[in-house]
Amino acid sequence: MNILQCGDQALLIDTDGIDTVLGLYSALSDPRPEGVTELVPAARTLLVRFDPTVIPAEDLAEVLAGTEPVPAQTMRGELIEIPVYYDGADLAEAGRHTGLGRDGVVELHTAAEYTVAFGGFAPGFGYLTGLDPKLHLPRRATPRTHVPAGTVAIAGEFTGIYPWPSPGGWQLLGRTEVSLWDPARHPPALLRPGTRVRFREAR
Repeated sequence: MNILQCGDQALLIDTDGIDTVLGLYSALSDPRPEGVTELVPAARTLLVRFDPTVIPAEDLAEVLAGTEPVPAQTMRGELIEIPVYYDGADLAEAGRHTGLGRDGVVELHTAAEYTVAFGGFAPGFGYLTGLDPKLHLPRRATPRTHVPAGTVAIAGEFTGIYPWPSPGGWQLLGRTEVSLWDPARHPPALLRPGTRVRFREAR
């Protein structure tokens, strides 16, 4: 684990992967160390923003270096269930590519419990880990110019939901009517780092 200083109000923790990032995020979230104002997880890094008038960078770096990640099996964030209409444009192809068929893809996708590792791409978009390795499919060779809001998709080791209409290259499995980003909600994002997610097939 390496700790790098980014300007005078942020430190970047470089780790060995998502599990360590989530473990550190969980360990530092409740309670946050004195002076820490924001935690921003990514695939391999955790950005720690802080108030230098409260804690100097050197002191915070010592605190971070001594922080043990919470083991993945003990993290119990809020559980959200999301109903999905599995009628995506790539569902049949995903079934052929994996050899599972349409129903097998849906069965595996709904069987797992996922964890929001980090956000990105668009407000409200969460990268969810926990996808069965049998569903690890590459991004499309040619991205679509328009993916509707609420589309549930997979790419590589992640699954996620497009919160807004946008271009996208993930494999589209279905759609949900759940609102992922609502400025009137506090916080606006439904899927925040550490949140657990289960998908349920809607009829």
